[in-house]
Amino acid sequence: MPGSILIVEDEPDLVRNLEFNLRREGYEVRSALTAADALRLAAEQTPDLVLLDLMLPDLPGTEVCRELRQREATQDTPVVMLTARGDEIDRVVGFELGADDYVTKPFSVRELMLRVRAVLRRSETAGPGLAVGRQQTFGVLTLDVEAHELTVQGRPIRLTALEFKLLAHLMDRRGRVQSRDQLLRDVWGYSADLTTRTVDTTVKRLREKLGSAGAYIETLRGVGYRFRRSPDAEEDV
Repeated sequence: MPGSILIVEDEPDLVRNLEFNLRREGYEVRSALTAADALRLAAEQTPDLVLLDLMLPDLPGTEVCRELRQREATQDTPVVMLTARGDEIDRVVGFELGADDYVTKPFSVRELMLRVRAVLRRSETAGPGLAVGRQQTFGVLTLDVEAHELTVQGRPIRLTALEFKLLAHLMDRRGRVQSRDQLLRDVWGYSADLTTRTVDTTVKRLREKLGSAGAYIETLRGVGYRFRRSPDAEEDV
């Protein structure tokens, strides 16, 4: 599974540590100490994943993430944010911008390696239990797992790998309640250091992208989420 990783971090000692450990895992690594260099390197060669510090000398990491999401070549590239700022609001902002994970400094390098593998694994597969090649139509929504495509009322909707996997997971279990802890385990692939707010933020972003079809994902207060059994009738929420 190893691929190419772009490190965007302005602490040289940490960069060297990450480079050593990632290369030891078999990844191709490039590094940037500034936002400008990061965007240039990402344009020259699209990475498989970006490790992105939020506190950069020339531009906030959030703006780098926003720019990567606006570029066609990198709009689906997984982004793991690295930051000394651990407030929940910072995590929420990161996920709203399309980050795939959020790691607070100081962190265990071993844990970071596990997270990198988990995020890359998510980007390579639509999710466990999904039949390859299956196309599902539910009301105005059509999901093609093999092609990794989604349409709503015939209009293509672009999702990140995480959003696509979450939607496919919920559709595959339509009518069955999925707790936030279940979703963290089954969709994110781990639960360490992630709050249930992470799930809520991703569901909110997914609903916004789905437009009218966002109503198919129901909230059960204090319990979790479920995908409707029928597209035509609202169920108790």
